[in-house]
Amino acid sequence: MTVVEIPQAPGPIEPSLRIRSTRVYRGPNVWSYEPAIHLVLDLGVLEYYPTHALPGFTEALVELFPGLQRHSCSRGREGGFIERLHEGTWLGHVAEHLALQLQQEAGHDVRRGKTRGVEDREGWYNVIFAFLDESVGLAAGELAVNIVNHLVQNNPEFDVEAELERFHNLVQRKAFGPSTQAIIEEAVSRDIPWTRLNGASLVQLGQGVHAQRIRATMTSRTPALAVDIAGDKNLTVKLLGSAGLPVPKSDVVRTMEGTVEAAKEIGFPVVVKPLDGNHGRGVCLNLQNEDDVREAYPIALAQSRRGVLQVESFVTGKDYRCLIIDGRMAAIAERVPAHVMGDGEHTVAELVDITNADPRRGYGHEKVLTRIKVDDAARELVEEQGYAMDAVPEAGVMVKLALTGNMSTGGISIDRTMDAHPDNVEIAEEAARLIGLDVAGIDFICPDITVPVRESGGAICEVNAAPGFRMHTHPTVGEPQFIAKPVVDLLFPPGTPSRVPIVAVTGTNGKTTTSRMLAHVMKGLGKKVGMTSTDGIIVDERLLISRDASGPKSAKMVLQNPRVDFAILEVARGGILREGLGYDRNDIAIVTNIQNDHLGMRGVKSLKDLADVKQVVVEAVPRDGFAVLNADDPYVRRMRHVCRGTIVWFSMDAPDSRVRQFIDERCIRGDRAVVLEPTEKGEMIVLKQGRRSMQLAWTHLLPSTFNGAARMNVANSLAAAGAAFAAGVPLHDIRQGLRTFTTSYYLSPGRLNRIEVDHAEVFVDYCHNPAGLDLLGEFVDRYVAGKNRAQRVRRTVVVGAAGDRRDQDIREMGELAAKWFDTVIIREDENLRRREVGEAARIIEEGARAVAADGGRATKIVTVLDELEATTKALDRARPNDVIVICADKHARVMATVEERTHLATPGAHTHEEQPGDPDFSPDERFASAEEDDAAAEAVTPNPADTQG
Repeated sequence: MTVVEIPQAPGPIEPSLRIRSTRVYRGPNVWSYEPAIHLVLDLGVLEYYPTHALPGFTEALVELFPGLQRHSCSRGREGGFIERLHEGTWLGHVAEHLALQLQQEAGHDVRRGKTRGVEDREGWYNVIFAFLDESVGLAAGELAVNIVNHLVQNNPEFDVEAELERFHNLVQRKAFGPSTQAIIEEAVSRDIPWTRLNGASLVQLGQGVHAQRIRATMTSRTPALAVDIAGDKNLTVKLLGSAGLPVPKSDVVRTMEGTVEAAKEIGFPVVVKPLDGNHGRGVCLNLQNEDDVREAYPIALAQSRRGVLQVESFVTGKDYRCLIIDGRMAAIAERVPAHVMGDGEHTVAELVDITNADPRRGYGHEKVLTRIKVDDAARELVEEQGYAMDAVPEAGVMVKLALTGNMSTGGISIDRTMDAHPDNVEIAEEAARLIGLDVAGIDFICPDITVPVRESGGAICEVNAAPGFRMHTHPTVGEPQFIAKPVVDLLFPPGTPSRVPIVAVTGTNGKTTTSRMLAHVMKGLGKKVGMTSTDGIIVDERLLISRDASGPKSAKMVLQNPRVDFAILEVARGGILREGLGYDRNDIAIVTNIQNDHLGMRGVKSLKDLADVKQVVVEAVPRDGFAVLNADDPYVRRMRHVCRGTIVWFSMDAPDSRVRQFIDERCIRGDRAVVLEPTEKGEMIVLKQGRRSMQLAWTHLLPSTFNGAARMNVANSLAAAGAAFAAGVPLHDIRQGLRTFTTSYYLSPGRLNRIEVDHAEVFVDYCHNPAGLDLLGEFVDRYVAGKNRAQRVRRTVVVGAAGDRRDQDIREMGELAAKWFDTVIIREDENLRRREVGEAARIIEEGARAVAADGGRATKIVTVLDELEATTKALDRARPNDVIVICADKHARVMATVEERTHLATPGAHTHEEQPGDPDFSPDERFASAEEDDAAAEAVTPNPADTQG
């Protein structure tokens, strides 16, 4: 295929797809309900060349990957994708289907994908496709792009076969072994969540307090002592023999001479093997004399970690593995050593190659059968049978290449589960109980498993901890046994839970406070609550990690914690866009509001875009779950259309409003609601279900609302009550939780924390967007009015804005500060987020001065960039009855500074007052000193919000 050229271009341009960015979603996300990989592809010049404009492309693609003919694509029928190729589709779409096909050919059943153009970027496409293993999915996406480029460019240096082999080798390295995979598949069939904890086979099944772990077939219920006993083969034989079970004679040795003497005492033939071996490594069978023992000694010693060997009598017969799970027989397999069957035409070496060509055979445990390895021991064994590797055995003659029947040495298995005699089954079960293993492999050597071993002769030669399952799940001959079921039954008996309730809390403002309120309610019920928030990870009221922990990684940490029996996860916009949710579904989703914040970031340009991101938590609600939605917010209200569960509305609107009418209609249809009902005594929080109404609590009696003045916390209380109601918490426990929740720094750090300094009231709050600042200003208005103060109350705010917000949002912070407060002290965040020093503060100041000049409340506007210096500045000018609001970036340090002043301050005294010449204040301010402030206050009509009476 020739290099494509753009018409009228100055020269040839190499056509190729380029991956501009890669993202892995590990849970529900904005593109898919399931984990997915997101590639942003730049088609470049190929944007102008869909598939039908590339002669021979479709034919070459289908020749390489005929499985693409089964893809239905948007046509909904097999062959639909091929139709699209012939009609003409873009190469980003081809890369999506090819990435899925590559994974399917690797044994991963993935089918979902989509390709969408990137807004405002011609030739760029969002390519999304499902995956089962992250590293395999990423490799499939990259290889798919490379193959498409190869087919377009006809690059002779690109070796498709070599690249495919490299990809399949990666798949085999990353894949679980048959045993682990069988248990995971059984868990998935029961809706038990699982998490891979390392690059090998350590897996967690379940969540939180219900979690169990497995490593291959060893479980979290496998006693360590039992594993040690099973690893000591001599002790195992002694314990079984003392209980009257059939075992061979044995002895433990450390030297070659000791091995020879033990063999002579036991009587030939004997077996020499490592005392702590596994998988049949170093096991030497049927040793007939002293010379055989001396030759076997170094072989067995090389596989012993402790340098200790076991000599035991050689029991003749067939090799059977009895799998015992939770004390009961689950499966029995006859293990046949690695061998080839002569055909009269091929040599032994050729027969080995033919046998190893079986696609079921791989290296190690990667496939259901293992390749036969031809080493010196195998050659010697062949010679002992009268053949050489280049000899041609007669048809039907079996030539063994290993003495042991282990699958790991190339053996095969024959299912004998239904053939075993009950006496033999009873012996195997008793052996597992004696050793103490929950999952045990009991190795029998006997002439026939259908005949009692006490009659036919035979013995238990070994008890294995963590026995492999593949001989039972994928027998070479016979019916497969579904032995993963009893293992999962052992870990999760029928009727026991595997999941902890998950409440996801999202929205623009109020997420953290709502989460803390709900956690406080659940703590009152005795729950061990795991919570993530922008402040960190908290388990059972203990702070484990202090950082912004509102992303999917933090959610996984909580769900892996063995103490957690109730999870409350704050879910931020950034985490959803970056990685999706950190779990597959949430039982309850809370959406507080959608307001102006983070716009212009990561493709979120409008409130609708922001709502589309936040509603992922609502989409992750199952049919038996709940979504607690703010009916007063139109963007949140629309999320009802994507909710599969029951909706619990909350609203602060008046009973005669259109929103309340909407809620009443929805409740009649099965929804629930938490609303406010005005009475002569105040506002009552009321729970509604159907036509029933249940009174919960007066808002003015909830400490977090400051006598009802903090309307944002009234709304947060409604949301928390709705979630608790959905979780089945009794009303009196919800009421008790809300009435004992305060905004103290202990219970709610950085959220409307009140502290008194010099008889002035200081509020520290993590307010960082215009909507939050507007609510804070409204709160101060209501709070001051509720104090019935006759004198004018000075209001000071320390305000800043995140540097990654839009200029208009930063400016609005200044406008609102000047609207609500007399003194505005402007600071900057510690992290400037790519802005220059002072840039964000300057934009805030511009907004504040514009409103102040237009009749706003502000009389003083000053910039003090350092947060602690700005805090000190606000406290220095505090006088009795002042209200100071500090919108903190690092609230812990700010609270420490404020609390230090409470210890240093003298009651009734002022630490500092600004002088007319104070350099911190600009000369163009309308009032230059505190004294002039007071004079001006006397000369103007008091604001009705400041006084009553």
